[in-house]
Amino acid sequence: MERQYILDAIDAALCAGKDILSIYNDPTSDFQIEKKADNSPLTIADKKAHAAIAGYLQKTPYPLLSEEGKHLPYAERCAWTTLWIVDPLDGTKEFIKRNGEFTVNIALVRNSVPVMGVIYLPVKRELYFAEETLGAYKLSDFTARSGASLEELMAKAVHLPIKDDHDKFVIVASRSHLSPETEDYIEKMKHCHSDVELISSGSSIKICLVAEGKADVYPRFAPTMEWDTAAGHAIARAAGMEVYQAGKEEPLQYNKEDLLNPWFIVEPRRN
Repeated sequence: MERQYILDAIDAALCAGKDILSIYNDPTSDFQIEKKADNSPLTIADKKAHAAIAGYLQKTPYPLLSEEGKHLPYAERCAWTTLWIVDPLDGTKEFIKRNGEFTVNIALVRNSVPVMGVIYLPVKRELYFAEETLGAYKLSDFTARSGASLEELMAKAVHLPIKDDHDKFVIVASRSHLSPETEDYIEKMKHCHSDVELISSGSSIKICLVAEGKADVYPRFAPTMEWDTAAGHAIARAAGMEVYQAGKEEPLQYNKEDLLNPWFIVEPRRN
């Protein structure tokens, strides 16, 4: 059972979050912003968070696929039946904007399926964690594990999904990547439901809002990478939700030759 590694992932996320905040809260920091090959931003916080997480996860028997790490060719990766997929700082654009909507994402994937996930929101001090046989949980005002066991953390946490009797059909969408196709989907939902509410958010928080029960659906008809979704997907699965490929019944798959995700929709599991 891989559940024994949840604590390693939680500790790694907390350490990365601390390193990120040390830069985020420094009024003199310019974040040392660089541009990657795809023109997306990279900051010193991304690099420090990656180093912190890699330091923790190298103690486990599984290889690491991180956005900020070395990406080995598929000829080697295809032999990895179990691996970590990590985004050390998901929502770098939100980090640069200083709006707090960024996360640390750590997932354990087995046979292309995310079976464990940890997402930490450093500014809000919220931790989501899940394992497919244990369920999904949320801890608020959380900054240190302080030696607590997994069972103790679960006892303190809220089990997901939380019953949320909202009257409206709630759609959560990207704050920085709202594509025309997503806007078309939202308009279609307005014809299917009498009262639709749109929530905008950054990073993997959007998947967490569906897993938590605060939103009914998250459509993403714009590019994402595997490390953007793997941890949230694990949390959604453990909470009874699924991340379906758009227009299909199949969920997203991981450790593919092409690490780009197809478009997807996060919603309650279809029966």
